[in-house]
Amino acid sequence: MQNLRVTCAHDCPCMCSLIATVDNGRLVKVAGDPEQPYTDGFACAKVNRDAELVYSPDRIKTPLRRTGAKGTGSFAPITWAEALDEIEQRFKGIMAKDGPLALLGYAYSAHQGQINRHSINGLFHALGTSRLSAGTVCDSCCETAWDLTLGPVGGADPESVANSDLIISWGCDLKAVNVHFWQKAERRQKQGVKIIVIDPRRTRTAQSADWHIPIRIGTDAALALGIVHILVRDGKCDEDYIARNVQGFDQWKAEVIPQFPPERVAEITGLTVTDVERLADLYGTAKRSFIRIGEGMTRLARGGQALRAVATLPAITGSYGRHGGGALLLAAGSMDFNFAPIRKPSGPASTRQVNHSLLGEALLTLEDPPIKGLLICANNPVVTNPDVVKLKAGLEREDLFTVVHDPVLTDTAKYADIVLPATTYLETEDFYRGYGSYYMQFSQAAVAPQGEAWSNLRLAQELARRLGVTDPVFKMSPREIFPKFFEGATGTVAKVDPNRLLDHRAIKVAPEREGQDFRTKSGKLEIYSAELAAQGVPPMPIWEPDPQEVEDAKQWPLRLLTTPGYFQSHTAFSANAFLREREGEPCCVLNPADAAKRGLTDGQVVRLFNANGAIGLKLKISDEIREGVVLVPGQRPEGEAVSGTVNMLCSDRLSDIGAGATYQSTFLEVEAWETHRAAAE
Repeated sequence: MQNLRVTCAHDCPCMCSLIATVDNGRLVKVAGDPEQPYTDGFACAKVNRDAELVYSPDRIKTPLRRTGAKGTGSFAPITWAEALDEIEQRFKGIMAKDGPLALLGYAYSAHQGQINRHSINGLFHALGTSRLSAGTVCDSCCETAWDLTLGPVGGADPESVANSDLIISWGCDLKAVNVHFWQKAERRQKQGVKIIVIDPRRTRTAQSADWHIPIRIGTDAALALGIVHILVRDGKCDEDYIARNVQGFDQWKAEVIPQFPPERVAEITGLTVTDVERLADLYGTAKRSFIRIGEGMTRLARGGQALRAVATLPAITGSYGRHGGGALLLAAGSMDFNFAPIRKPSGPASTRQVNHSLLGEALLTLEDPPIKGLLICANNPVVTNPDVVKLKAGLEREDLFTVVHDPVLTDTAKYADIVLPATTYLETEDFYRGYGSYYMQFSQAAVAPQGEAWSNLRLAQELARRLGVTDPVFKMSPREIFPKFFEGATGTVAKVDPNRLLDHRAIKVAPEREGQDFRTKSGKLEIYSAELAAQGVPPMPIWEPDPQEVEDAKQWPLRLLTTPGYFQSHTAFSANAFLREREGEPCCVLNPADAAKRGLTDGQVVRLFNANGAIGLKLKISDEIREGVVLVPGQRPEGEAVSGTVNMLCSDRLSDIGAGATYQSTFLEVEAWETHRAAAE
């Protein structure tokens, strides 16, 4: 029996250090590493079952070639040699006829570390193909808005919450997606520090908090502005800190803040004036307030302004300058690795970009040349991307040669011409850095690849050899590659000898300064952004009704809220039967009043529909959400639901800042499934 140090690779901020127990080459258990302070000896309920994921009967055993129509999932086994020969021939043929822009590599995070995550896109960068603007389905809006406000820096150290005197989880269900931060916050709660949760849903985190504030979807900026209004009114701003560290406050205070008195904020947010006043008083009184900002509140039309408004709050009270205070969105901004050797090994500095969220649009409309070849690794866009109906139409093109590399036959893989079996993170060496904590780790493989599975790196290196890409990184092992990330690194990272990571223990690389540094052009937190002004976007954080949302709400009475599931947060976990059972079948949630208006009952099959599409789900009736909202938790494969997946309802409209997806700007209606069926007959 062996206990091996490994790292969780799921797309989660914690980046847990794990102990994998292996018996005669078989993985028998995964648990948290007790020596890692942030992991603290436990793993979440999902990762605890990852040994079952490795040996899931749903794993793809061999390469597959399509034998039926695209989307039907009809395949026959072939050898790796046959698959690679066909990929080489088709990709070379496409480039010879239409040029490299006719190819697109499509890889994101899913279940990979930095080497396997970026090696595929690095290959396509070297080939000079069309390039994926990755992350727009997830974090491009919030990250861009944060960078325009504070600069490309990480936020407060999550472990500093041990010194916080107020903790706010703003749009973040910590128990679902950041359980190790929740554990540390809960310890502080037991010492008398209040936890406030601002969330449209009464999540499990909200149930354990001291105060849940059920804000109306899309009104976070208004609440933040209302807090500032009261702080200004009551003389609770840290004027000295603002004068030294903030740009544009006086103009903001004069032109924007007066528009958001408590009465108007209450009307916009659906809260009471008393609650707005109480929240501002608690925040203004605290000296070391810690705001954990979730990314979900930025996945809507005006999401960038919401992030900017909330991220500015700690500057108004000066808590950015105190240990235990500030805000945390993504810690990765302060970990200054040099990932260029794997992300950009060679190739032109710029070329045609394809927005991650707009894959369907690109496949249907791009010309000169159209996309003719597509390689998708560790991603399931048919479930995760917006406007799934459009995306499926693009993937159904007979002149599109699609290759999917994944551990299981996903909904996306069913549209592929060639499907390749991929490893899980427990079968690969890789380098990891957290984005919700300041740790990094070089992880060994716990077990050998199952079946004929290959890692992304192995696939990228073999395709590089066949396609004539000669950069050294495509001949190196992970152990040889990851030290390159430290060459040219800056800050705390530059002080670490990468050889220290070869014992597979995590190392902390948090910024050394107690307070928050800002890396904007001015060196200050920029309330006024000249860059946004130049783009025609309001240069100071503000809340304004979005005209398209207003029009959509007139036609469709309910607003969509999508959240992570507790056991099925995304489809990387869908091959685990135990977790599927724990999560339950895909469902939607309506407030009792909304269900009663429609004559709907708990457990009934219902149809969710709008102009973009329609899906069928089981109904759960609960007051965990307010009236006017439809909650759909988790991202689930199409075959698990009555019909369809939730993102069929979402348009591919982009956010105000960062060109991100706008899932929460979706409006719809719900009716009994039988009503639709009877009308159709």
